[in-house]
Amino acid sequence: MSTPTQPAPGAAFYVGSDIGGTFTDTVLLTEDGEVHMAKSPTTKEELTRGAISALELAAGAIGVEREQIGDGLVYYAHGTTQATNAFIERKGVRTGLLCTRGFRDVLRSQRSTASWAGLGHTARHYSQRTLPQPIVPLDQIREIEERVDYKGSVVVPLNEEQLRTAVRELVADGCEAIAITFLWAFRNDLHERRAVEIVAEEAPHVFVSAASQLLPILGEYERTSTTSINAYLGPIISRYVTNLEGELRESGFRGELSIMESGGGVLPAGDAATQAAAMLTSGPAGGVLASAALAAEKGWPNVITSDMGGTSFDVGLVVDGEPLLTRNAEVGRFHVALPMIGVTAIGAGGGSIAQVNDGHLTVGPESAGARPGPACYGRGGTRPTVTDADVVLGIIDPEYFLGGNMGLDRAAAERAIREHVAEPLGLGLLEAAAGIRSVADNHMADLLRKVTLRAGYDPRDFVVFAYGGAGPTHAHRYAAEAGIRTVFVPATAAVHSAYGAVTSDRHRTFTVAHHAQAPRGFARASEHVSAAEMEAAFATLSARCEAAMGTEQLSTRRYVGMRFRQQVHELAIELPAGEVTPAVVDQLVEDFTARYEHIYGRGTALRVAGVEFTILRVDGHVPVTRPAPAPKASSLDPLPPSGSREIWFEERGALTPTAVYRPEDLAGGGTIAGPAAIEQAGTTVIVGPGQSALVDGHGHITIEIPQEDQ
Repeated sequence: MSTPTQPAPGAAFYVGSDIGGTFTDTVLLTEDGEVHMAKSPTTKEELTRGAISALELAAGAIGVEREQIGDGLVYYAHGTTQATNAFIERKGVRTGLLCTRGFRDVLRSQRSTASWAGLGHTARHYSQRTLPQPIVPLDQIREIEERVDYKGSVVVPLNEEQLRTAVRELVADGCEAIAITFLWAFRNDLHERRAVEIVAEEAPHVFVSAASQLLPILGEYERTSTTSINAYLGPIISRYVTNLEGELRESGFRGELSIMESGGGVLPAGDAATQAAAMLTSGPAGGVLASAALAAEKGWPNVITSDMGGTSFDVGLVVDGEPLLTRNAEVGRFHVALPMIGVTAIGAGGGSIAQVNDGHLTVGPESAGARPGPACYGRGGTRPTVTDADVVLGIIDPEYFLGGNMGLDRAAAERAIREHVAEPLGLGLLEAAAGIRSVADNHMADLLRKVTLRAGYDPRDFVVFAYGGAGPTHAHRYAAEAGIRTVFVPATAAVHSAYGAVTSDRHRTFTVAHHAQAPRGFARASEHVSAAEMEAAFATLSARCEAAMGTEQLSTRRYVGMRFRQQVHELAIELPAGEVTPAVVDQLVEDFTARYEHIYGRGTALRVAGVEFTILRVDGHVPVTRPAPAPKASSLDPLPPSGSREIWFEERGALTPTAVYRPEDLAGGGTIAGPAAIEQAGTTVIVGPGQSALVDGHGHITIEIPQEDQ
């Protein structure tokens, strides 16, 4: 961070924004790489207005007027929860589905027991099995006479007249979008391509999503679910992006607009609607990507990202420098089979409500939200939350919340905790508040352990990145509880996902099903799997990637999805550069086996059962132009605090005199000994007793947790 200065005439700006449930975050980068941040209330009725307001605030902080924004703004990247919210709240458009005759119930049957999605492992009685709220009701599904077999041969020709009638019926019924998912179309897309043409002829205004174009892979339910979601959200995202671009163009913006997608980069705005399902975790993806880039600069290959906001606590993993992706995410109890950065969330945020049930204190998952919000917000909330506990314990200064732009009511927080927690449990006010904080911190520590251990890693081998409004406030405890020794708080912590949007490269993923296998008891996979066929398929995928992204500065990486025969655990194994030869095929098996045992344990590999090659994938990356901050030295001198106040620490079990630092105290960097509170405009960083922190020249804070604190 730097002191705002008036930019020179004709200066260029690069902006990233992220729309959350409560605030819209904006990051503005100047040509010299300096970072300027702003937060504006999210305008839920007109989301793009909030994005423009936050942009104006960021520009105003460096003395740029509204009419100057467009002239200097050369790149704008945007992350949003619009797709996620529209899907979970079922606010997509009325959508029809064209499917092969006899397969009308795919979305309802899911994968048989997949209808248990979201009910947890304890719910296994049939009476508890429910269907998710449909995205395409049965009366909007039309069965079409056509059939392609598993080899791609046409068995039953496409009944075009029946298809035209179905399209007319769906349009007359008010459908704004149509999904097309014919059986085995990923082997031969002839019928799906013709169906797209017919829909365009009969209803050119209707949005169309065909599975063979979006997701040409094996898996009838996943393919149908993903394509239907893409159609359901496509018009919503199209209108949203069009409105945002229109607002920016009215401000004089003539640069490039990109949209954050879930798989690891940004899309050109024009591609966002056709890839709407890929935006379902748009917001969290930005934070993980920004963390991976900063971790590379620091030389940390393994990172746990932890984003604690007002409602949830989101955790992702970066392993060997790469964010871990999931191939089959669950959203709103449907499955999306597109590559997405894996993020696991629990209801543990600053607004998580504390209550006593049968003598036991629980925190979350219910949240007070933005309105009425925590009791201390003074907006009518009366139930205690984690933020209320932080205020009562002295961790958050009520006079300096959001840098002093929003005052908090400590007395209201005390009343809520006393009435709902302290008195029912027979505790003092501070002990009750400490209990709320401790329960929340332990929930979050448990999630850190679960996410790492489930993926086959030891959490003690990772660095925790803490961001979001509340992450830096709690990280010193939840990291210590998980046995982690280093916490990193980026200077952009309060707006980290927006920073990730503006600094991420363009990214697209292209996949195709590939049915090949080495049988039981095989000696060499290359004796059964054609390297030439694999090479030809990769060439086709690479050509699609180049057509979509261009060849200038394009770099690609190739992966093969592999699993042991008749097993469910599939891993993506990267291929080396160059031609796919028989030797490469054999090496893939060796790499897959080693990777499998690394994740699931020594001796778990079932090579004797044979190996299946299921999916081929090409990832394309094109770097975006972005300024880089100049290197800044970090002082090792102790930093003097602005003042002090008493804060309750779990480690001490009592109020403790604590040094307090403000942004102006951190210029040039230095060291801080705990206990300390580092107050910033969007968050408060807590350094616990016995811990130490290093503030570098860019304002990043590294907290070291002694072994004895674990």
